[in-house]
Amino acid sequence: MKVILLQDIEKLGKKFEVKEVADGFAKNHLLPKKMVQVATKNALIWAQTQREIAGKAVEKELQEIQTKAGALDGREITIEVKVGEQNQLFESVGAQKIAEAVKESGFDIDKKQIGLKEPIKELGDHQIKINFPHNLEAEIKLTITARSE
Repeated sequence: MKVILLQDIEKLGKKFEVKEVADGFAKNHLLPKKMVQVATKNALIWAQTQREIAGKAVEKELQEIQTKAGALDGREITIEVKVGEQNQLFESVGAQKIAEAVKESGFDIDKKQIGLKEPIKELGDHQIKINFPHNLEAEIKLTITARSE
C-alpha cells in the first residue's frame, strides 16, 4: 500500500514522504494512529505542496540561524564572580551562567547549546562553542574576572 507519512517515523521516513508499506502494517498500525494517509491522487498533490512549504520554512530558518551565528561568532563576553584570597573561584561557571551572559548581550540561546564539557573553575579567558541547529556553531571568548566589591 502506498501511503504519505504525516510525521517522521523512525526506520520508515520523514514527514510528507511517499512510501510503500505492507497492507497489514498500514491498516493495523499506521492508519489507526493517524501516522499516515493513503496516497490518493489528491493526497499526493497535497503532500508535494506541503513538502515545498516545509522546504521554504527550513531555508528561512537556516538563513536566520546563519545570521545569528555569524553575529555571535567572535564576541567577547565577561562574567564577574566572587573569588577568595588566592583568586580561587567561590562558584564555578556553568552553561546556565554563560547562556544568561550571552542573553544579556542580546542573543537568545539555550544552555543546551553551550559546548561546555565541565564547569569553568578558574579566572581568565576561555573559548566557548555555541552549537546551533543545522550543524552551525559560533565561538565566543569568555572572560572570567574577579568581582570587585
